[in-house]
Amino acid sequence: MWLLGFLVASVAAAPVKPQQAAIASAHVLATQAGFEVLGKGGNAFDAAVAVAATLAVVEPQSSGIGGGGLFLLQRASDGHEVMVDARETAPAAVRVADYLGADGRPDRNHSINGPLSAAIPGEPAGLVWIAAHYGKLPLKTSLAPAIRIARAGFKPDRRFLDELAMRKDVLARYPGSAALYLVNGQVPKPGWTFRSPDLARVLERIAEQGNAGFYGGELARTLVDGVRSAGGNWTLADLEHYEVKERAPIAFDYRGWRIVSASPPSSGGVALAEMLNILSGYELDRLDTVHRTHLMVEAMRRAYRDRAEYLGDPDFVAMPIARLTSLDYAAGLRASIHPDKATPSELLPPYLDAAQGSHTSHFSIIDRDGNLAAGTQTVNLIFGSGLVVPGTGFVLNDEMDDFALVVGKPNAFGLVGNERNAPRPGSRPLSSMSPTFVIGPDRIGVLGTPGGSRIITMVLEGILAFIDGQTPEQLVANPRFHHQYLPDVIAVEKGAFTPAQIKALEAMGHQVHESDRRWGFMNAVSWDRTTGKLHAASDPRGASGSGVVR
Repeated sequence: MWLLGFLVASVAAAPVKPQQAAIASAHVLATQAGFEVLGKGGNAFDAAVAVAATLAVVEPQSSGIGGGGLFLLQRASDGHEVMVDARETAPAAVRVADYLGADGRPDRNHSINGPLSAAIPGEPAGLVWIAAHYGKLPLKTSLAPAIRIARAGFKPDRRFLDELAMRKDVLARYPGSAALYLVNGQVPKPGWTFRSPDLARVLERIAEQGNAGFYGGELARTLVDGVRSAGGNWTLADLEHYEVKERAPIAFDYRGWRIVSASPPSSGGVALAEMLNILSGYELDRLDTVHRTHLMVEAMRRAYRDRAEYLGDPDFVAMPIARLTSLDYAAGLRASIHPDKATPSELLPPYLDAAQGSHTSHFSIIDRDGNLAAGTQTVNLIFGSGLVVPGTGFVLNDEMDDFALVVGKPNAFGLVGNERNAPRPGSRPLSSMSPTFVIGPDRIGVLGTPGGSRIITMVLEGILAFIDGQTPEQLVANPRFHHQYLPDVIAVEKGAFTPAQIKALEAMGHQVHESDRRWGFMNAVSWDRTTGKLHAASDPRGASGSGVVR
């Protein structure tokens, strides 16, 4: 009888597999591509390749094969977790002098526009790696939707056209960019069909040859010749030597939940661990909005101070990650927080921060077997460097600005950096990309977002909302606030707080800047392991986003 009861209890406690799959991405065509590949027998990792490649076609202002990304994966069969690091790398010939003007100050034109701003792309190698090591289908099958859309074309949404207008002057500098994105030198009108047959051919080459189709042969020569003729410094060896890195994610517990997120060269997982470890000492659910916000801001302030002081490319920089993510370290930071007064950032030890790009894309996937995939990918600023090498069909990134190109000098975001994030041949710039899993006894969430330096705080707020019981549909739409140590200001989306709450925060010593501008484009999915039910939601801030359960 005891044995029978034990077996019944064990069966009742066993997780129920999802009856369907869930995908949330920044574009409906990318979500459809993921389901198309799942329908052909693929798993979440094949779908991740399809979604990422399709976003490269339909959302080139945010990501693409001319950029890079971080992909967080969990395999259901054995629980294996890995972060696939496809972050871009500095070319071997990088020189700080190339990013200085005659007055010795940073030359923004070289660090965010054109060939010198472009690092060696990592996304193509990342897609090849995921398909080969974790997928079930041939790469050719997973890339087929993106190839088809690139060739047949699609009608861009208003956001695409508006952001094209923002970068029109830079795109117009380069013949390949102007030919691809402009019509008679002007921003296209609504209803325009965007096609990139060159990109379709590049994706076909990758599908057939793997890494050799991008990092070697004819395409590599075309890229190097095009970058160098425009004034850049790439070599064939830079492309040939690019490697994907598999890294252990940052994983930690928060009040009975297991949080898994990105490890360096992302600062996301470390900063999330530090913030949540600090907050674990408080009963947040018992606090009013003002005091809960105050404590979250104080945790943000301390984590952002540490992220740039200590973090960089793990292949080049030794980092005290065990200390930064320890409960003892968090307890010491927590002791410095006054329950009713803001800590002026100038009273904390000074640091030199490093910037991150503001334009990125994220997708989240759970398949029928319970495999999880979260991908955050980027070309950095809107339409990256603005440079399309003729014959390639994709824009190159401007990730070199994510390095601290000149120690102590501000970059495009008004932030400065230290030598830990200085560019070295083959090194990867520090990032805030934070693809994340939130794993509880009964529910699992997969989430992430674009947003530059605000990514980490948005993911923090999403994690806490999910733990509080919110569904993806709710948490992606929540108003947001952000603090990053310097400037010493709480940035707030309009309507996030009432006038009385803002007044109370200011009485504590906080500066609150309410903005009409909304930020982020979170995409999240969840799985209730007691019922098998799935949820998927795309941030309403992005009109073309799509969260689907099927």
